[in-house]
Amino acid sequence: MKQHPESEPPAIEISASQDSALTAPAERADQIFLEGPRSRFDEFITLLRVIRDFLRGFRVLHFVGPCVTVFGSARIKADSPYYEMARQMGAALARIGFTVMTGGGPGIMEAANRGAKEVGGRSVGCSIELPVEQRPNGYLDRCVTMHYFLVRKTLLVKYSYAFVVMPGGAGTLDELFEALTLIQTGKIKNFPIVIMGTSYWKELIDFISKMAEFEMINQPDVSLVFATDSVEEAIAHIRRS
Repeated sequence: MKQHPESEPPAIEISASQDSALTAPAERADQIFLEGPRSRFDEFITLLRVIRDFLRGFRVLHFVGPCVTVFGSARIKADSPYYEMARQMGAALARIGFTVMTGGGPGIMEAANRGAKEVGGRSVGCSIELPVEQRPNGYLDRCVTMHYFLVRKTLLVKYSYAFVVMPGGAGTLDELFEALTLIQTGKIKNFPIVIMGTSYWKELIDFISKMAEFEMINQPDVSLVFATDSVEEAIAHIRRS
């Protein structure tokens, strides 16, 4: 009996954007990467650009020493108490021998880098190309600017032995839960995560406990996060861990 060939799936039409991965400006790198399937040539060029991003990051950050990464908002002004808290935390981390790593921008990032520099410590930044230019702050010994968020997020975790989370927005939440998930799933060691600015983070801290109450996470996972407003307590927790 003659077999009828199976009907082929309908072709999916891929719309090409105005820019190709080869010619697009750096600030559009993530947008092009994430906008859907493209030609195989464009996908290959994107892969090479991601690799180049990683290589640049490795070269700049390889010898910076053990780091603690401080996450927080770029919108915090110098007269904010959170800015002063981050500045004091950066100084305290530097005094116990850590390099202070941030996203390299203004606000909380600047404050933490500034605190480290003011006491003679090491201060580095891992920044990102954005459509709206974000200049690196003036308190960095070394800084590398990435084109891809996935590369930046990886590097901020790779070189760090602890994470300090200051008040921030969606990006800070993303960085917090990225670190928490990597620890929870055993992808990185159980490095300390310190949340500072407890009045700002109160609902989030309560929500983490609620996730355990509803068995969405294990009860021991709640203890992966240490919340305090005291620089001394934060440093003691990092040293114990």
